[in-house]
Amino acid sequence: AAMLGALLFTFVLFLQRLGQLFELLVRSSAGAGTVARLFALILPPVLPFALPVGVLVGILVGLGRMSSDGEITAIRSAGIPSARVARPVLALAVLAMTATAAASLWLTPWSIRETYRIINRLAAEQLTAEIQARVFEEQFPNTILYVGDVVPGPVVRWRRIFLADVTPLWLRRTEVRETGEGPRITTAREATAVPDVRNGRIQLSMTDGSSHRPGKRPEEYYNSAFPRMEQALTAQPPGERRAKPFRETDTGPLFGLAAGSVDARIELHQRLALPFACLVLALVGIPLGVSTRKAGKSAALALAVLLAFLYYMGLISLIGLAREGTLQAAVAIWTPNVLFALAGCLLLGRLERPGDTDVVARMRGWLTAIVLRARARWRRKPPEANSLATARLPLLPQVIDTYVLSSFLAYFALFLVSFVLMIHVFTFFELLGDIIKNRIAMARVFQYHVFLTPKLLYDAAPMSAMVAVLVTFGILTKHNEVIAMRACGVSLHRLAVPVVLSSALLSALLFGFDHYYVAGANRRQDAIRNEIKGRPAQTYLRPQQPWIFGQGSRIYYYKYFDASQGVMAGVSVFVLDPESFRLRQHISAERARWAPSLKTWVFENGWSRDINGIQE
Repeated sequence: AAMLGALLFTFVLFLQRLGQLFELLVRSSAGAGTVARLFALILPPVLPFALPVGVLVGILVGLGRMSSDGEITAIRSAGIPSARVARPVLALAVLAMTATAAASLWLTPWSIRETYRIINRLAAEQLTAEIQARVFEEQFPNTILYVGDVVPGPVVRWRRIFLADVTPLWLRRTEVRETGEGPRITTAREATAVPDVRNGRIQLSMTDGSSHRPGKRPEEYYNSAFPRMEQALTAQPPGERRAKPFRETDTGPLFGLAAGSVDARIELHQRLALPFACLVLALVGIPLGVSTRKAGKSAALALAVLLAFLYYMGLISLIGLAREGTLQAAVAIWTPNVLFALAGCLLLGRLERPGDTDVVARMRGWLTAIVLRARARWRRKPPEANSLATARLPLLPQVIDTYVLSSFLAYFALFLVSFVLMIHVFTFFELLGDIIKNRIAMARVFQYHVFLTPKLLYDAAPMSAMVAVLVTFGILTKHNEVIAMRACGVSLHRLAVPVVLSSALLSALLFGFDHYYVAGANRRQDAIRNEIKGRPAQTYLRPQQPWIFGQGSRIYYYKYFDASQGVMAGVSVFVLDPESFRLRQHISAERARWAPSLKTWVFENGWSRDINGIQE
């Protein structure tokens, strides 16, 4: 059970971190070996969080089953104290602590360092991969690039190329004197793009193209055509990604750096304290599991997630106080371990006292009472049941459908909440340094987690449904309920009908949830995350974009646009041939306004030049 719990939570956290690499891997030309290496490097930073929770789940599930089946009572009857079961469990906890220590002290800094090395190398090699079809690329200094189609391959080919040189007038260097302020235009039917990683540029070999340079007066206009032309596009060097301070530092050198830096002390004590979480959570889990007599796997999982949430949230809060200087780093980080160890020792000492309390059963009873009171008030009649087991959902016409479906939905909700909660804690732990560094208010952090929740629900729902199906039918099989139903003439296919129908309904709901809500929530949480990270705010849908590809192969360029008045200032229109992508007409005006009656733009104080064939 401990191994399954650790694998389950590791997989969930692995998927969460995996999404951050997908964009880079899709746009890069990384080989299968590099991709597999990056995936493997995700695991070490996740293990210090997943292994303690897995150990706690295994202890609560295993000892809870022994207690509910009467095995703990039989052990006591044989004169063996209940605390005797703690020895093999603590041996398991020590083994998990050793694996966690290896991941925390050695594997994690090495994997972070290696991950950023590979990411920066891939980012430097993907110059041409950054170019997207039918998008105005502004990553090149003083140059706007538009590509109608991108043909991938060993040598990338572009079709229908539009280049606009927007270098300021005083910075232009050319043999022909230019006085016009408008952009210089180059178009081509096709081009091959070869990345020059060493010099940070893309070498273009354009065929069947033309260049156009307007002057200050309408009669000043320079045209030239070329069958072939070479041009280099200098790309802005990609910003090197680096880990948070001291995250990639090996543990040995970190001891020397801890004397002069608070962040280094926090990182050092965090690496040392996290492995002991396996041991202290085991100390708390042993008496809770032994004293559990009527709870099942669902209650054990819920209790494990609750204890892990309390532990990690307490650790995060105290680390925040240590970064602010309120507490010493050692005191802040080791306090949760000390408190949980004391609580575990206290509960272990009470195991052999008469009248030991079934904590899980008492919590379950409280929850049952609350649910039944709520149902009684809603129905306005006294409750007729005293346990959650009889509180079935009357959703389908037959009792067996309601029985199976209620179990499936209960486990689905439990796993979904558990996964989302653990990801929230993991994300909060990752962002804590940026929150303190950039002085982000906790209300803003809470708002970020609120808008992050829809994405987490959407991502975790399929995994939760799969695990809920496995647990539901696994429990039915264990208790021989499947055999009993088949003896009554109910086939396995009929038994799966309510789960299949509810899963189909869940898929439809997730589709609508993603279409109508998740996208908007993602934009909000991305903006807040950039604020937490100290990055400049990003805009979506780019309303200020001065380059627009309109109907009829027309490209609009403007310096100012007032959408409410329908007015553009400093506007240029480039009419292109759809086949050859050569410039047919160039319109320039100081002002353009939208005429609703004519359904077109009316240009004022400008000129128009028709370009019918160009002589070389």
